Amino acid sequence: MRICSLLPGATEVVAALGLADNLVGVSHECDYPPAMRQKPVLVTPAIDAERSDSAEIDRQVRNTLAEGERLYALDERLFAQAQPDLVITQDLCQVCAVTLGQLEQAIQQLPKQPRLLTLNPGSLTDVIHDVERIGAATGQADKGAAFAASLRSRLQAIRERASAGKTRPKVVCLEWLDPLYLGGHWVPEMVDWAGGKDMLGTAGVPSTRVTWDQVRTAQPEVLIIMACGFSVERTLRELEAQPPPNRWPGWQDLPAVRQHRVYAVDAAAYFSRPGPRLVDGVAILASLLHPELFPDREQPTPAQARRWTQPA
Repeated sequence: MRICSLLPGATEVVAALGLADNLVGVSHECDYPPAMRQKPVLVTPAIDAERSDSAEIDRQVRNTLAEGERLYALDERLFAQAQPDLVITQDLCQVCAVTLGQLEQAIQQLPKQPRLLTLNPGSLTDVIHDVERIGAATGQADKGAAFAASLRSRLQAIRERASAGKTRPKVVCLEWLDPLYLGGHWVPEMVDWAGGKDMLGTAGVPSTRVTWDQVRTAQPEVLIIMACGFSVERTLRELEAQPPPNRWPGWQDLPAVRQHRVYAVDAAAYFSRPGPRLVDGVAILASLLHPELFPDREQPTPAQARRWTQPA
C-alpha cells in the first residue's frame, strides 16, 4: 500500500505501525520519527513562520485568508507521482494544513482514485480512536488496536500517579502569544489527566482568544506557554525579545511567576499535533505540576520543557 500522510500525527502512527516504507509523501511538518524528513514533501506553507514573531504570523494568516488565498500549497505533480492508495488528512483546522477542498480537487485529477481518510479529532479520546482508524485503513487493525490500548493504559497510569498530589494546581495554557489564545481541544483534558485544573480552557472547545486581564484574574499557579507549532527554543526567543513584564501589566503578581512556575514547552511535538505523542505531553505536564511525585530521571529534558525566568 502506498500512503500519503499530510498530518504529522498520522505520519507518526503509520510509522509506529511498521509502515514507514509505505509512506510515499508527507507534509512539511512531518518530522517524526526523524526518518520522515527524507520522504517527499507534498505541502509547502505560504508563510515563513520561523522568521516571524507571533503578531506578524497572525497578521499574515489573517490577510491571506481575507484575500481568499491559500495558506498551503499542494505539489500536485509530486502528488500524482506518488500514486497513493491511501491519503490521510484532517478537517480540523484550516490554519494547520491543506484544506480538504484542495486535496479533493487534486485527487480528482489522478487516474486512480485513492481512499481518503479524513481525521477530525477534538479530544484525547478522538486522537486515540484515530490510531485504530488508521490501523484499519492500512490493513493493520490488530496493531492499531494494540497501540491504542497501550496509549490508554499509559494515560491511566499517569492519572493514577498524579492523583497522589496534595492539590490540583490552577493552570493556564497559552497556545499563542500575540494575540493571546488558550490551548483548546484536547489541552484542557491533558491538564486534567496530569492532575491540574485548567482555569480558562474547556475540553473539546477549539482554541479561543483571551485577554491578559482574564489570565491575570485566573491567578494561575502554573503557566504553560505552548505556542502552536513552536519548539522550546523558538518560544524562548520570542519571550526574550519582548519579555512578559514589558508586555503584560501585573505579570510579576501572578502566583506562577512568584513561584517560578512558568514553562515553555515543545508544543509542536507534544501539544499542538493530534497524535500519539500527546500522551507524552500529559506525562510532561504531570511532572511539571507534581514534581514531588516524579524523580529527576522522569523530569522533562530541556528540549521538552524549560522554566522561563526573567533575565537579570
